[in-house]
Amino acid sequence: MPDPVLLVYCTCPDADTAARLAEAAVAANAAACGNLVGPISSIYRWKGKIERSEEVLLLLKTTAKAYDRLEALLQEQHPYEVPEILATPVTRGLTSYIDWVKACTREP
Repeated sequence: MPDPVLLVYCTCPDADTAARLAEAAVAANAAACGNLVGPISSIYRWKGKIERSEEVLLLLKTTAKAYDRLEALLQEQHPYEVPEILATPVTRGLTSYIDWVKACTREP
């Protein structure tokens, strides 16, 4: 059965939080790696008001099989009430990189 690779987007309040979440995800074999991007400016509606904040974008590489573990870890450890956790399938990529992501996210 194929196990597609996913790119997971998760905004964080700061670089320390993003790094902590990335390290926890990699240590748990829920993601192969995480990249911190930012700071970024976010504009969004929250509890009826338009908000602006500076955040750090965490990009995590995982697989469809490992996604539920990653989502659970992020929900448990993320400081936001409703964290942004979005996954998009990777349709193409370097085969050796895809294989590495799959190897790193196998259940221990």
